[in-house]
Amino acid sequence: MKKKVALFAGPALAVSIGWAAGAPDIAAEMIDRARHFLMSLDPEQRAQATFAFEDEERFNWHFIPRDREGLSYGEFTPPQRRLADRLLGTVLSHEGIAKALGIMYLEQILYEREGRDIRDSDRYYFTVFDEPSPSEPWGWRVEGHHLSLNVTLNGGEVVATAPAFMGSNPAIVEEGNHTGLEVLAAEQTVARELLALFEGQTRERVIFDSEAPPDILTGTSRVAEPGDPLGVAHREMTREQGQKLVELIHVYLGRLRLDLAKEEFGEITSAGVGDVHFAWAGGAEAGDPHYYRIHGPTFLVEYDNTQNDANHIHSVWRDLRGDFGRDLLAEHYENAHSH
Repeated sequence: MKKKVALFAGPALAVSIGWAAGAPDIAAEMIDRARHFLMSLDPEQRAQATFAFEDEERFNWHFIPRDREGLSYGEFTPPQRRLADRLLGTVLSHEGIAKALGIMYLEQILYEREGRDIRDSDRYYFTVFDEPSPSEPWGWRVEGHHLSLNVTLNGGEVVATAPAFMGSNPAIVEEGNHTGLEVLAAEQTVARELLALFEGQTRERVIFDSEAPPDILTGTSRVAEPGDPLGVAHREMTREQGQKLVELIHVYLGRLRLDLAKEEFGEITSAGVGDVHFAWAGGAEAGDPHYYRIHGPTFLVEYDNTQNDANHIHSVWRDLRGDFGRDLLAEHYENAHSH
């Protein structure tokens, strides 16, 4: 059973996400590329793809295969696809683009396995919230099964790139032409390498439960509330353990454009890397259902691989200072009203 696959990778995308030496103005790029994307749409498409910034739809994120608002790749003309590619390239790195494309392609594999039309590599939707502006709040989202990228800008600056979700089903393709394909490989292998460095009582503290939860615990909540940190803090780790934890953090930050990743890691270090905790639940062997989290003062990473015989990954980055730029925007509005 075959279904036409129209992925959006191509030379134009590869060129669009490159940048020269020197810090690029990523927010300005987003504004420019979002404007050109919107200008390419006819009035009906534009009405479908845009919402007011204040609309509740901005917080309506999920990672399951469901009907969504916005305009999907399947509804784009080829030139519109290229402009959507350029916008996506303003937030993701080369590695992030590769993961996003891989996640989308896995829908074709699921379609060939299941024959359900809901499995479709074109069912990934772009939504823009308000007019792209160098002074006023606005945002945009790309979302479909196992992918949700939410970007918020204000005053000509990127203030949030979370929630940011990536999943993979199957985690490792086990049959067919793409046997061995593993889209989110590092998220699993580096975490296992870190867990293997713990022994004795410290390992017992890292593994907070012998059974993994069935999914990420924060779900699709508007506000992530992870509770108290679990596991072992970076400041309590050996040098080798601490370096491996930072490596794992960079696996997730590496999905972002370089300057966005640098800024995020700067926030982590300012808040204190020593307070970043690593915790694990479930089995430690390949094939065992498992879950882990990385919990710092400013961020939370959750990862689980429990479904489909532990061959189905969910992973998410949450901003504890305010997903969707919530807290920063509240400050903006408070200041605006005070004047």
